Amino acid sequence: MSAYPAETLLLEGPDAIAFAQAQLSSRIDEIPNGQWRFSAWLDAKGRVIALFHVARLADDRLLLLLRGGRAQDIATSLQRFVFRSKVKIVAQSTRALSCGASLPMHIVESDDTRFVFGCNTHSLVVGEASDDDWHLPQLHMGWPWLPDNAQGELLPPMISLHHLHAVAIDKGCYPGQEIVARLHYRGGNKRHMHSVVLSRQVVAGSVWRDGEREALRVLDIVEHDGAFEALAIIADDVVERLNDNTLALDDAPFTVLLREQWPN
Repeated sequence: MSAYPAETLLLEGPDAIAFAQAQLSSRIDEIPNGQWRFSAWLDAKGRVIALFHVARLADDRLLLLLRGGRAQDIATSLQRFVFRSKVKIVAQSTRALSCGASLPMHIVESDDTRFVFGCNTHSLVVGEASDDDWHLPQLHMGWPWLPDNAQGELLPPMISLHHLHAVAIDKGCYPGQEIVARLHYRGGNKRHMHSVVLSRQVVAGSVWRDGEREALRVLDIVEHDGAFEALAIIADDVVERLNDNTLALDDAPFTVLLREQWPN
């Protein structure tokens, strides 16, 4: 049984696309029918409340698959911004996630029982079957899954949302857009996401500090062939002090081997 349930939202109605375009961080209006893209919902300070696969099912219908978090919580929060828009936001019943056959990137297929998100080498299936076979290849691609304690805590560059094309600079205002633009043009982010190998198992969401500040946060972890592969956010100056590409944390009995840094 997968530890990662499929939490999904359905947005439908004549204003569904316009509403999502105004609230989410990527160009929702440019998603063709039958395809998906990454997007995020940010707070006014530019921090990531939720990360989604956004699938356009029809001209007036979107399916949002959360990568962490609870659909009902997000639906309730989004509802406060509907005002007079003709859009219905529905948190669907939690379903299972599984790995399917290879399908071209961004393609979406659906029927009465499941939704299938193409991820190139595999597909991510929302349905009744459950497994974690999709988890490791997506970790290797730098696709984060946000633990509960990361929601509302991280700026887009910390989890490489530009790399995922999940934030847009060239669209109208959306929550947090000014912060996104400032970080893009002026810099200032000092923590980045890395692919790492840990010397032992830890819980996703675990945080280690260097004095008063956060030095490392584990977002996601997979055990594979006796190794513990993870995505982690690490402070830039901590990375600069590496010895043989290995970080040994003083207050934690394990080491961190860096494999790849994901770009902004």
